[in-house]
Amino acid sequence: MTKKVLNQNDIYVQKLIDTVEPDFVFSSRPVDRFSVSSKNYDNENQNKYNKLLKLKEQINSIEDCNLKDNSTNLVIGDGNINSSIMLIGEAPGEIEDKSGHSFQGDIGSLLKKMLSAININIEKVYLTYSINFRPPEDRKPTSNEIKRYSVFLKEHISIINPKILILMGSTAMEAVTGLNSKISNERGKWKEIILKNKTLPIMVTFSPSYLIRFPENKKFSWEDLKKIRQKIQDLNIKI
Repeated sequence: MTKKVLNQNDIYVQKLIDTVEPDFVFSSRPVDRFSVSSKNYDNENQNKYNKLLKLKEQINSIEDCNLKDNSTNLVIGDGNINSSIMLIGEAPGEIEDKSGHSFQGDIGSLLKKMLSAININIEKVYLTYSINFRPPEDRKPTSNEIKRYSVFLKEHISIINPKILILMGSTAMEAVTGLNSKISNERGKWKEIILKNKTLPIMVTFSPSYLIRFPENKKFSWEDLKKIRQKIQDLNIKI
């Protein structure tokens, strides 16, 4: 029997297959992430930090919101506030709601491995959600809810001022682009939005939670990750 020789692409696909398997290895060492906490900032960072605090106050002042009323914590964002890469997920889950931090548990572990596969340290990017409160029973946010929170999200993007946006999941795609079509039809294609006179490249891809439920789509996510890696190189982004 002849042993099959894997080409480079097969090796990449297998690498992502290994990444999305559910048996993760967890570290007891806490991840140092930004979550609107006080640190030493220079003037520019302090200004950005103050804007994020103001944004958090604005979001927290929302009234008559089923999402807010049924949540424990507002999840604003984590990571490097000066990163050139901003990653936007869909909404916090149970673990994120309890902790007040984004992308925790199995989902966070998977995301960390996915980014590591293209040589990106998760602590070097900025992470947030389209919706800042956990939807009841982790249901998909409605279009009205997405639209309501997209105002805050676009201000959030403007404050962080990234060079690349990664939209993980259909909620993130709809919140930023207005598209509500199937994510399978939109993922893997570079798009652009203009926000406050700045053009930003966008990559739509599957969310880590989706990949855990449907690992057969991991090969598509790996193709998206390779395109993100190439864009980082093309733009000469240091991260």
